[in-house]
Amino acid sequence: MSARSSLPVIAVVTAVALASGCTSTKSEGKQGSGLQLVSKGTLKTCTHLPYPPFQVKKGDKIVGFDVDLVDLVAKDMKVKQEIVNTPFEGIETGQDFNIRKCDLAAAGMTITPERKKVMDFSDPYFNATQALITKKGKPYKKVEDLKGRKLGYQKATTGGIYAKKHAGKDVDLVEYEDLGLLLTAVKTGKVDAGINDNGVLLDYVKSNPDTEVTAEFDTGEHYGIGMAKGNDALRKKVNAALKKAKSDGSYDRIYKKWFGTAPQS
Repeated sequence: MSARSSLPVIAVVTAVALASGCTSTKSEGKQGSGLQLVSKGTLKTCTHLPYPPFQVKKGDKIVGFDVDLVDLVAKDMKVKQEIVNTPFEGIETGQDFNIRKCDLAAAGMTITPERKKVMDFSDPYFNATQALITKKGKPYKKVEDLKGRKLGYQKATTGGIYAKKHAGKDVDLVEYEDLGLLLTAVKTGKVDAGINDNGVLLDYVKSNPDTEVTAEFDTGEHYGIGMAKGNDALRKKVNAALKKAKSDGSYDRIYKKWFGTAPQS
């Protein structure tokens, strides 16, 4: 939470471009019907790498389920998507929209009441839940099993919220800046287990058979594409593209590409 098709070219924003984007205070591109973009002809999407299979860098490109999905939005808008890799904290607090770093945020991001206070969301596009990952053969089936042990979580995520709520004082919680660092800590034994969304963890264990997902917790989460509050014109465009993708089979095709199965209804 994988098929190559003739999708728009994805560009990684350089530090210089980011700096200039951060200082911009006005929109440079209008796409009709009151729709404004940070840069003319470009749909800038904030994300936080790595988070395979939703977004991950392969060679000189950033690819993934979220990337392909937003490419459909960009195609309908007759613009190109441009990925902005940025710390997740700036995304989920809404700060990246306030400083006009991007138009959208597609980062495997759960819609929560707290986040809805600082940004607007598209309609839900993916169902998720929290899961526990350990080295193969470990007995941990729930957070409470880790008393006297270390549990890793990713900063500013719903996994961290779940861990803090259920761990209690006897579980040693360790925070990591990104998913890659968290998974490395699990694999190398720096922590006894890690918690994150089930999609990314199930993807990881496919290529790391010395690890396993030992439990999934029914948290009933839904991912949404974030954008600045009040940007109704863009939200309508995104929702229309998502609805079209689900009706014409594009969503199912992209889902199967990255997850190997058709989405469950």
